[in-house]
Amino acid sequence: MTDPIPVLRVGAYAVIERDGAVLLARWIGSDPPRWTLPGGGLDHGEDPRDAAIREVEEETGYKVELRRLLTVESFRQMVERPDGPVDHQTIAVLYTADVVGGELRHEVDGSTDIAAWVPLDDVAGLVRGGLVDLGLVVAGHLPAGADGTVG
Repeated sequence: MTDPIPVLRVGAYAVIERDGAVLLARWIGSDPPRWTLPGGGLDHGEDPRDAAIREVEEETGYKVELRRLLTVESFRQMVERPDGPVDHQTIAVLYTADVVGGELRHEVDGSTDIAAWVPLDDVAGLVRGGLVDLGLVVAGHLPAGADGTVG
């Protein structure tokens, strides 16, 4: 039996809400694709705040200003890959942010394919990753336990 390969990924994400809707991006790295918060992995040496701002613009077209740090969470899971098992840990840094410029557009040739404002009342019906629920709970837009899938 092969020992799992340890993989650590640090990502920065933004909860951006306006007029009763949240800005989401559809991540195409799963089957089926899942909605997630805009954001992503840090480049080596990059500050998490800078990464969140860069990733939001890459995935949605919007320039944002971060308001405050919401939380830092760690997720760990075993993933089976063709080259062997991977012990994958993600550290997610979540901020709130406001749109200060740009125009909504979809990412091209990236990890997401659609960006959209989703009414908060419609989030529960989406195929989504746990970061969406976590972000909405810690930002105060969703009562804890109302989602059923955090993590």
